[in-house]
Amino acid sequence: MSDDDTPVPDAAGAGDLPHGIIQRKEGVFLDMSLAPAELRSAVDQLFQSGRLLEGLDYPLFLLTLFHAPAPRGAPRSEALLRIAARIAAFPASRRILYKNIKLRGDTAEFYFEPLPADADGVLPARRDLDELVADLWRKGVRYGIDSATVRAIIESGKAERITVARVLAPQPGRDGQLVEVSQGIHRDDAPRELADGRFDLLSFKNRFPQVKKHARLLRKMPAAPGLPGYDLAGNILPPPAPQEVDLATVAGSGTAVEHFSDGDYLVATQDGYVNVDERGKISIDNKIVSREGVSSRTTGNLKLRAAYEEYGEVQEQRMLDGSDITIHGDVYGHLHSHGGTIVLHSNLVGGTAFNEHGNIQIDGVASGSVVQALQGEVHLQRAESCVVSGTRVVIDHASNCDIIADEVVIELAEGCAVAARHIGIGSAGPRKHVEMLVYPLVPDLSVIEQRIADNLARAAQYEQVQRKRQQEIDDIAQLPDVRNYLTLAGQLRRGELVLQAAQQAPYDKLAARIAPVLKEVARLRVEVKQSEILQAQMLALAEQARQERLATAGQSRCVLGLVDGDTSVRAMTVPPGFAKVYDRPPKEIRALLRSAVPPTQPVFADSSGALDWTYAPPV
Repeated sequence: MSDDDTPVPDAAGAGDLPHGIIQRKEGVFLDMSLAPAELRSAVDQLFQSGRLLEGLDYPLFLLTLFHAPAPRGAPRSEALLRIAARIAAFPASRRILYKNIKLRGDTAEFYFEPLPADADGVLPARRDLDELVADLWRKGVRYGIDSATVRAIIESGKAERITVARVLAPQPGRDGQLVEVSQGIHRDDAPRELADGRFDLLSFKNRFPQVKKHARLLRKMPAAPGLPGYDLAGNILPPPAPQEVDLATVAGSGTAVEHFSDGDYLVATQDGYVNVDERGKISIDNKIVSREGVSSRTTGNLKLRAAYEEYGEVQEQRMLDGSDITIHGDVYGHLHSHGGTIVLHSNLVGGTAFNEHGNIQIDGVASGSVVQALQGEVHLQRAESCVVSGTRVVIDHASNCDIIADEVVIELAEGCAVAARHIGIGSAGPRKHVEMLVYPLVPDLSVIEQRIADNLARAAQYEQVQRKRQQEIDDIAQLPDVRNYLTLAGQLRRGELVLQAAQQAPYDKLAARIAPVLKEVARLRVEVKQSEILQAQMLALAEQARQERLATAGQSRCVLGLVDGDTSVRAMTVPPGFAKVYDRPPKEIRALLRSAVPPTQPVFADSSGALDWTYAPPV
């Protein structure tokens, strides 16, 4: 049976109304003790029976049937809500006025065309919102009628197609959030103030903040559910479930999740710097970790008192002053470490790596740069057009570099100038038209040789004193009285002669007379013995200096496994103390190696072969 054929009662008595709908003289009421679903069922029965609600308060009607809380407890007394003036019939002759309703997905459209005249030329009454609500309900559109727009178009009498009903989309809730609660973790990018009151515009005030133990860092804000929506049929459209967050997923080392009366917090368990990794995990450590690079935009120049690890690049002209520095990106600026190790996992291009008390390691390419370790080793994979110095330098492949150290080990060197006390090169040769220069640093032995000469001279002096005193002793021994006394004393001591009583007195007089002479002889003999001891000491010191000379000279060695092209090896004499040689500014190192100002001695000059040379000083 079509809508037009549905029988419509002439009146609606109180007895045949659906349960939950009450009509009184004051109007039509809904029983609010019923759940919204029961009220919707009652309204559906009413509209399907060919009746409508006249004088309907549609916003209140919609709010009551769909947005009221459910389920509801039974009220203590009668709870009624007036939603319309009366219940009226909806005859088929009126329903045909709403045939042009079109359902298009999430909307319902209706063409308000001009109403045709009847056979007598009388225009029919205009359309009505209450009728439209009842007709749409019967056609399945039970929610979302735009009552204000419909009333306006009816009042205007215009012929126009409009959207009369829309789906109510669900409103998403609020996802769980982590909120910063500590001012200590916020950076301060204001210019750094210097001790004299001026501002350093190239440095930030506090780029890497520190926090104290027990400081609250983050607070968990719980998720809030969204609001449901409704389709045109009045079915609930649930909102998407909000995402919760877990503080444990961002708790790194040095932090812990703690529960307080006002919520859950991420708390620091030690003093240190705040570090956030690529997964968003927060840790507190004595080491600073940065992922944004060092530039005028991100950090400015840095002067730090802690270990530093950077995953980004260090841009040109940026200064990074600290200790124990690790860089994962390319470095174009300047690094200055006061200790620890400088580790570059990428390249050093046109920059500087300087370590006062520690090693330097570059895993990538060092190009057009300065690499210096005053008290440490330098390890490079590949170096091109660099100045390199250190206690010990180890390079896989060096090209057109100036290298000076106490010890240098290079697998392949091309067109370099290398100076060191101990040099070991696997393969050496020129690069294009640049000759390969090798300078074994040989010590200036003049100081040791002077020590040897001085000791020998003093030994000779003591020997001369010894001979002089011995000659004086011999001269005294030749005096007649001394010779007679010494002869008699020897015979008496050996028992060859026994003095008579008459001989004892003359002998005692003789002994008394030469006693001073004998005392002088004893003194001279002491001086002879002392001269012998001092002479032996000077000779021992001279021999010790000779051994030191040989050992010092033998530490200067140059080994070239393969000479492949023009290569020149010249011994360069340097003063004692090798640190004074490689502890120089880059310009001085380059001038020293390329101009060879110190005196040099030829050792090897050829374009092929090999060399194993140890310095042997002249005898």
